[in-house]
Amino acid sequence: MTYSNSRFSLAVCGVAASVFLVASCGGSGGGEGEGVNAPPSSSASRASRASRTTDEASEKELTEQAQAALAAVHSGAMVEAGVERVGDGIHTEPSLSEGRTYRLSLVCFGGGSARLAFVPASAGAETQVPCDQSVVQQRITAGKRVHIDVDGAKGSTGVIAWQVDAI
Repeated sequence: MTYSNSRFSLAVCGVAASVFLVASCGGSGGGEGEGVNAPPSSSASRASRASRTTDEASEKELTEQAQAALAAVHSGAMVEAGVERVGDGIHTEPSLSEGRTYRLSLVCFGGGSARLAFVPASAGAETQVPCDQSVVQQRITAGKRVHIDVDGAKGSTGVIAWQVDAI
């Protein structure tokens, strides 16, 4: 549960820590070793929550920047678009009309790189997509079905925004 008032969050954590201490110190018999291996303090969980909140905020910011980069190069009628985490990749089979030509635009904001591939391979060229904020564009010649896969390289982070436009 996230609260916008940090004093309230700290008070809740303080109460939770107090309850924990009372429960662990007020045990029934005090057998050997009780209370020695107590779990980490609530400050560790606060740090974990703060880290998740920071990650979510930076992911949102990266997403907005990636979408703005694609909007700057958009041309034609949009067919399909999205934003994914680099670690999740893109795995889509857009509805394309056979024999028509399309443009796939990709941009990765973060660190590392990703690999773009098509099935069938004749639909477009396999390409490395650096996570350096540069827009990579690829022409797609639609067959009966085109499957687009973008997989992040090991250790890559950030977001990938993509858009398929009819040209």
